[in-house]
Amino acid sequence: MGNKTFTLSEANEMLPQLQEDLRKLQHITAQFEDLYISYQKEKAAYEQVFAAIEGSEDPFFERESQLEFMKMEVDLLIENFSRKGVQLKMITPGLIDFPAVLGNEDILICWKEGEAEVSHYHGLHDGFMGRKPFPQDE
Repeated sequence: MGNKTFTLSEANEMLPQLQEDLRKLQHITAQFEDLYISYQKEKAAYEQVFAAIEGSEDPFFERESQLEFMKMEVDLLIENFSRKGVQLKMITPGLIDFPAVLGNEDILICWKEGEAEVSHYHGLHDGFMGRKPFPQDE
C-alpha cells in the first residue's frame, strides 16, 4: 500500500468514487455468493446420484469457470482500494480506513457505509470500536 496518508478533506473528496467502487464490489460478491451456493447444492446432488458412474462428463465446468472469473473480478476490485491507498476492512456493510496522521500519531480515518461523510478516526490498533469524532480543526 505504501506510505500514503490522507487528510480528512482528501478522504471526503475520494468518498463518492469509493462508494461507487464499493457498490460494484457488493453487487458482484452477492452474485458470486448466490451462484456458489446454488453450484454447491447442485454438485452435491449430482455426485450423490452419479458418483458410481465412471467416465461421466462434469456438467459443472462452465459454472466453475464462471465462478473463477467472478472471483478474479472481486480480487481486482478489492486490490483497487489498496492501489488508491485506502484499506477496505469490510465489504458489507462497507467499512473503509484512510491512513492519516493526527498530531504525531499515526491513525486511521474511518468511514462506515451509511455515513454521509468521513468524520471519525481511531488508532491503528483500536479498531472500529475505538472510533472518535475527528477534531474540527484538521
